[in-house]
Amino acid sequence: MNRTHSVSGNELTLLQNGAIFFPQLCADIHAARHSVYLETYIFAADETGLMVAEALRYAAGRGVTVRVLLDGFGSAELPREFVDDLRAAGVEVQWFRPEISPFTLRRNRMRRLRRMHRKMAAIDGAVAFVGGINIINDIPAKLDFDAPRMDFAVRIKGRLVDEVQAAMQRLWATVSWAAFRKRVKTDGWRLYRIKPHPDSMVQLVLRDNVRHRRDIERAYLKAIAGAKREVIVANAYFLPGRLFRRALVHAARRGVRVVLLLQGKVEYRLQHYATLALYGRLLAAGVEIYEYHASFLHAKVAVADGEWATVGSFNIDPFSLLLAREANLVVHDNDFAGALRASLLHSIELHGRRITLSRANPFTGIMARISYALIRFIIGVLGISKRH
Repeated sequence: MNRTHSVSGNELTLLQNGAIFFPQLCADIHAARHSVYLETYIFAADETGLMVAEALRYAAGRGVTVRVLLDGFGSAELPREFVDDLRAAGVEVQWFRPEISPFTLRRNRMRRLRRMHRKMAAIDGAVAFVGGINIINDIPAKLDFDAPRMDFAVRIKGRLVDEVQAAMQRLWATVSWAAFRKRVKTDGWRLYRIKPHPDSMVQLVLRDNVRHRRDIERAYLKAIAGAKREVIVANAYFLPGRLFRRALVHAARRGVRVVLLLQGKVEYRLQHYATLALYGRLLAAGVEIYEYHASFLHAKVAVADGEWATVGSFNIDPFSLLLAREANLVVHDNDFAGALRASLLHSIELHGRRITLSRANPFTGIMARISYALIRFIIGVLGISKRH
């Protein structure tokens, strides 16, 4: 799993779960000489959060510029004292949309639902991380799980690092302006406008609410439409819109093996049951569905034909499809895609429970339909989509 793959001038290392990711992240922060940028949706004040915070404080203490961007909803439970300690050590901390009050007009409520869901880091312009792993203990507290959350990240060395860092600097500057802070002059604007390599076999694909609203979704749809043999999708919160469901069904009906690895443990009850409402049509079309039961599934990854792969923060649900800022890597490489495919198939074999139409439970079916209708109603009330 830790083998490095050379792709278009980049060295990519696939990291599965926090037990591998967090020590590597901290080691790279400890080695930083100039700058550390970190973005995360959740930063928890647990053992993992303390370990990462310690690395950040030490880096700032030796003169490294350290900037941490936290989402105002995802990290809302982070104690004020925790953030104060980081700032006292010289770490710059900013909040993406800290206003989370539900008592607002619809237009303002929609803005507040637009979260920063990216999980990225860039160190010295030399090393970067893109994935789905939050800064939180790998094994959920107070839950009787022996296995960690199933999740992935990619460590990057090479020319793509500049692009990752530029994206992070750009968002940092945007949040700085939004908070009426003085523009940071030490970085300048040169790195903010690095153009991606259109012919590269590895690309950073972002989702925002302006120019790149559907870029990650389009990358998925293109890969699914072009698949000839197999599509494997592992996604934590799976509630796709019509376009995505249609793409999966069409692929299965033209003879492509379509495999979904989805959440088996009930984490968010409403979303869990709403997802079950989609099983019938997908199974009837020949899609294979497996539920992951070793622990919580938090992965947001996919492989097509063992040649195309994506790893990132993008869930296939209304939140990621329509509202959140997301970041995924898209990689066209047999070795990298093959390594991710092997890991997914291994997890399916060991911890996947296959779902069949014959296992349908009448009560579960009723709950599923009610939950799905409720979520569709909420989406309609918010007015966030007329296409999904």
